[in-house]
Amino acid sequence: MIETKTVAPARGLGGEITVPGDKSISHRSIMLGSLAQGTTVVRGFLHGEDNHATLNAFRSMGVSIEELPEGILKIHGKGLHGLEEPGDVLDCGNSGTTIRLMTGLLAGQKFFSVLTGDKYLRRRPMKRVLTPLVPMGARIWGRGGGEYAPLAIQGTSLAATSYNSPIASAQVKSAVLLAGLYAEGQTTVREPHLSRDHSERMLTFFGADVQPFDGGVTLTGLPSLEGREVFVPADVSSAAFFMVAALITPGSELLIKNVGINPTRSGIIDILTAMGGQLELQNLREVSGEPVADVLVRSSDLKGIEIGGALVPRAIDEFPVISVAAAFAEGVTTIRDARELRVKETDRIAAMVSELGALGAQVEARDDGMVIHGQEKLSGGKVQSHGDHRIAMSMAIAALRADSEMTIADTGCTATSFPDFWELLQKVRCEKG
Repeated sequence: MIETKTVAPARGLGGEITVPGDKSISHRSIMLGSLAQGTTVVRGFLHGEDNHATLNAFRSMGVSIEELPEGILKIHGKGLHGLEEPGDVLDCGNSGTTIRLMTGLLAGQKFFSVLTGDKYLRRRPMKRVLTPLVPMGARIWGRGGGEYAPLAIQGTSLAATSYNSPIASAQVKSAVLLAGLYAEGQTTVREPHLSRDHSERMLTFFGADVQPFDGGVTLTGLPSLEGREVFVPADVSSAAFFMVAALITPGSELLIKNVGINPTRSGIIDILTAMGGQLELQNLREVSGEPVADVLVRSSDLKGIEIGGALVPRAIDEFPVISVAAAFAEGVTTIRDARELRVKETDRIAAMVSELGALGAQVEARDDGMVIHGQEKLSGGKVQSHGDHRIAMSMAIAALRADSEMTIADTGCTATSFPDFWELLQKVRCEKG
């Protein structure tokens, strides 16, 4: 049965919350903890469906992973060459991070493996990862000449590479770096703009020789990785929904604790601040190599801005909820250079144009973005998630400022990244009265 949720307008948000652990860091903690010697303890792990896909894949390759209370994992690492051939296909579910990063990692193993996913993941482009891996010696096959999963991988010896990526993609960069772990010498990836750098930070934290430089990063292959204690900060992509909710709903003041503010991910904060949002970073600190802060958000009168260039990869996952903020901002917001949104879990440009338009917003699609004309309110009604967790949650935030209830179809997908989203939204809202 398709799950639906009905969200009523609110008269404000208040309180103090902690959103779930960072999805990207949770993925990488399992991968590198499994490849390290010794035990890795992960605190604050995100128990979402995407991360469980990664967890189950490594269990299938012989890694012992204990799930303890309070979001703690204990990973008994097998070393760089200790993974075992899985006895079945590895199901990546809806997780693009799992399938793309593991394609690089599995290319350097001594065994055969197959990666697949759900119907949405099997429509997402994979050749962007295969293109840099094949010159390293990787042997990978997929549907459409390698464009789509399932992907069959015959692990083999790899050679170091120097790759100039045409797109700023942390998944592409990370896949190449993980393959580079198994190649003697230095593997280098260059990008047109800096993408999120969680892989580089965590590889360094586990003991790899990683050297960032202006425009790229170099990794020295065949390192000895050592188990670590990893503290996963709260996911800024999950926090973004509540940042926007508090900004657009009059009478709100909300403190979001322990948020990861990695500069390659904090574009959402820069964008909302540029729109006139009141966001105050408190208690700044560094945890397991990642910068963290508490974020105090107060309701604000937002203004439309232009968003493009190097800012886009720093906020690529947050554009659905950014478009909601823009729908309530004074003036026009133009989003450009964001063509990558068309190949996410769904075509997020088309989906947000369709769903915001159904509520009365003035939104125009561009090939690489959107033009959004802000207004005071949206109407309620029925909208679709398109099976995309970020679309579903973004529409729930829009509902807080609608003029009547909004019903969102196919909301089960929120478990992908934020299993407790609906309960947390109810906890902080003040009812209309």
